[in-house]
Amino acid sequence: MVEFFEKGGMFMWPLLFCAITGVAFIIERFISFARASINGKKFVEGLKEAVKRNGIAGGMQYCGKFKAPLARTMEAGLTTYKKVGPNKEALEESIANAGNVELAFLERGLPILSAVSTVAPIIGFLGTVAGMIAAFDAIAIAGEIEPTLVATGISVALITTATGLSIAFPVVLFYVYFSTRANGYTRMMENAATDAIEFLLESRPE
Repeated sequence: MVEFFEKGGMFMWPLLFCAITGVAFIIERFISFARASINGKKFVEGLKEAVKRNGIAGGMQYCGKFKAPLARTMEAGLTTYKKVGPNKEALEESIANAGNVELAFLERGLPILSAVSTVAPIIGFLGTVAGMIAAFDAIAIAGEIEPTLVATGISVALITTATGLSIAFPVVLFYVYFSTRANGYTRMMENAATDAIEFLLESRPE
């Protein structure tokens, strides 16, 4: 690997930085989604039971047991209900605002992964072009075309392209995976919020 890295030349350093950045943000995304993971349907059912037993205060206490964004969003809705009562517009606005804040974590890091998947191949191609120029300069200095000299120069030049594409490929896959999970989490929160609001408007707890 060290020999392969050295053959690639100076462009291997920014590619190494891209690889490290990609891995770091992929790990960070896994940790964030793991912490935010929650069964929306089960959570709302538990919230309903808590409100039925102990009112809005019981529901807020129930939300306080969870660290997931869904719990914080529902807690904001219950706080609004406590202040203004069964006002649908106020509840929807409160939950929507809280949801936007809480869901900011979903997008965190995704632009970086997108940038890495785009920049890494570009750096790789740039390294290949620079390597090809150096290879043809060597041929010009030698004064004759030797198959071995040409093959060696091209082989070395293509190392950066191969490295850039090798970095971009898994990063793109993880970007798509995390984007899909983010969309799924958003839909889950929307469904949970709708269910919770309907329950509050119908049951009108104290």
